[in-house]
Amino acid sequence: MNDDTTTTSVATDDQLIETDPGMGGLSEREESTPVTESTVIESRHLNVWYNDTQAIRDVSMEIPENQVTAMIGPSGCGKSTFLRCINRMNDLIDAARVEGELLFNGKDVYDEDVDPVALRRRIGMVFQQPNPFPKSIYDNVAYGLRVQDRTDNLDERVERALKRAALWDEVSDQLDESGLELSGGQQQRLCIARAIAADPEVILMDEPASALDPVATSKIEDLIDDLSEEYTVVIVTHNMQQAARISDKTAVFLTGGELVEFGNTNEIFENPESDRVEDYITGKFG
Repeated sequence: MNDDTTTTSVATDDQLIETDPGMGGLSEREESTPVTESTVIESRHLNVWYNDTQAIRDVSMEIPENQVTAMIGPSGCGKSTFLRCINRMNDLIDAARVEGELLFNGKDVYDEDVDPVALRRRIGMVFQQPNPFPKSIYDNVAYGLRVQDRTDNLDERVERALKRAALWDEVSDQLDESGLELSGGQQQRLCIARAIAADPEVILMDEPASALDPVATSKIEDLIDDLSEEYTVVIVTHNMQQAARISDKTAVFLTGGELVEFGNTNEIFENPESDRVEDYITGKFG
């Protein structure tokens, strides 16, 4: 599947209560299904089909708060499909069908009373190909804030987002210039700044560095490490070395959409429980 969807901005809990009554308690954590204190996202027997083809098969796992969770596996194993389930991006695909539970702060995001648009404001997403809007650097970052009518202290919010995305020092004197004029790595960091401008709780990244050169990739990896201090980060990567470098937890998906192993990254790479995972990591297949 090609991820050409525009990066979504996010909103705070208070705003969801005020502007999105259809969230059905998604922001009212005290009334939600209890989960482990550090768990932000949990899947329970999640299955996904595209028409008659099953892409995710009975996946259950818990993703912890303020850590980087990497999803690795061969092409077509379902890792990107799982990522898009978290903020219901698969709703945009007519052929997709989801069964099971996927909880965000204890609330099933597929409940009928959950507004997917409001959900995506709290769970931002960055895609493989940088997709800045044909606007100025400033307007790219400010876009979501303006849509949400959060224009108070706009200059400060834009500056803070660009600093968080490690881009401010490079563009502070050219905010009126087009975001499309930036390099590929800068464009990707601009998209990250746009996604975090309104303070999401979770940032999803689908191979955010795969189209970048090594120098730009290194900057993105350093940024991901910094972001995990404030956000929960879930990243799909085809690069196992990258997963080993930047993640706290690693989920290994293999053929057929099966989650074969999930745990601490150092344990997955140094002493996997599954022979299949060891074969994949050592390059015997995949």
